[in-house]
Amino acid sequence: MKSNAHLLAAALLLTNSLAMAAVTADEAAALKTTLTPLGAEKAGNKDGSIPAWDGVYAKVPAGYKPGDARADPFAAEKPLLSITGKNVDQYAARLSAGTVAMLKKYPSYRVDVYPTHRTGGAPSWVYDNTFKNATRARTVDGGYGVEGAYGGIPFPIPKSGYEAIWNHRLAWTGETAIYATRTWIVTPDGKRSLANEAEQTIMRPYYFKEGSLEKMEGMYQYGRLITRAPASKAGEGILAHDGLNEASPRALWQYLVGQRRVRRAPSVAYDTPDSVTSGIGFFDEAFMMFGPVDHHELKLVGKKELYIPYNNNRAAAARIADLVGPQFLNPDLVRWELHRVWEVEATLAPGKRHVVAKRRYYLDEDTWQIILIDGYDAQGQIWRSNYTLTLLAPDLPAVLGSVMWGTYNVQTGAYLLNASSNELPVQYKAIPRLPVSYFGPEELANQGSR
Repeated sequence: MKSNAHLLAAALLLTNSLAMAAVTADEAAALKTTLTPLGAEKAGNKDGSIPAWDGVYAKVPAGYKPGDARADPFAAEKPLLSITGKNVDQYAARLSAGTVAMLKKYPSYRVDVYPTHRTGGAPSWVYDNTFKNATRARTVDGGYGVEGAYGGIPFPIPKSGYEAIWNHRLAWTGETAIYATRTWIVTPDGKRSLANEAEQTIMRPYYFKEGSLEKMEGMYQYGRLITRAPASKAGEGILAHDGLNEASPRALWQYLVGQRRVRRAPSVAYDTPDSVTSGIGFFDEAFMMFGPVDHHELKLVGKKELYIPYNNNRAAAARIADLVGPQFLNPDLVRWELHRVWEVEATLAPGKRHVVAKRRYYLDEDTWQIILIDGYDAQGQIWRSNYTLTLLAPDLPAVLGSVMWGTYNVQTGAYLLNASSNELPVQYKAIPRLPVSYFGPEELANQGSR
């Protein structure tokens, strides 16, 4: 039997391996040559179905207004191929397990694949910071925290699943913005209803342009959600302060109208049913990842080519009656493209519990945002298929992966579309920086009581 000293040494070795800098200076040099400034492969794939990245965004479509990504720059394009339950086996290698399950469950479900456009990118100063982060950022707290990163992707050349997931958390989607959102749920019998209408405000000090690593105080993001409808929930709110590591721990508050007070909300995490989605989703599925994920161990599986939802500005412009069908989103309105993705496998950590025993996250190589998630139950059966409909927002510039997202329960048939601004006058709006007090518990109570 190994001695306690040997076990301690092994634990320290594991901890140190998770806390080392991501790459050497020689490795980081690839960000100036064969890799994009955010770490994706510049070259296209062998057959040309994924083009080379040239750093040029899609042209701004006619009629585009800043803050409204609903104008489709690719409206004239037609699908290259359509995948259904009849030919799914032919394309299964380029499909997530959740997508395959949906195709096999519903004969009328369809994946329309369009030409690939690598629209992901960021301002030049984000590129500069990413290059700096490559050699100075490191994971801490067993991989669940990060140090030495600011203003860019922390690990553009990732060596672990923990690093890749931090790339998602710190992906570029702008600095401060306000979103008008609606949550649509569909029951297994096909009935659609509006579960929630809210106003979401996000501010990311991590991406203050004039900031620096030395000035960073630990909270990378502040978020506030105020419910406006239905009337029974109007005024409810959730407040989140997200920190980079244990030295700046995450803090959550919730305001419930019935209680008329703000209280700490540690249960707004993990597999607690999400009240905003009427329990169809879990809190840690919100925005594709919300809160801690330390109930799972993360493994970087590698990179693969996958059909994923991408450049879905047309879906954002659709009428809800046309988009949200009785069993799934209207395939005529959802655009899929072939992209390279990083695959991260999350398996239940020893001594931890979570109803989703295993997940596979698929992160777009150009933006580092999670686009699809496969969720498995304790018996190893595919259970949940989480998706985001990425939108091209040329005024930021960015590809937004947290503006329209949802979950298919492939076992029960229920599903949801969240953060939808369809039929609302404004989709998202970049706004001037807010004081931190705006994201304080007192202000949450003031907003909720109005």
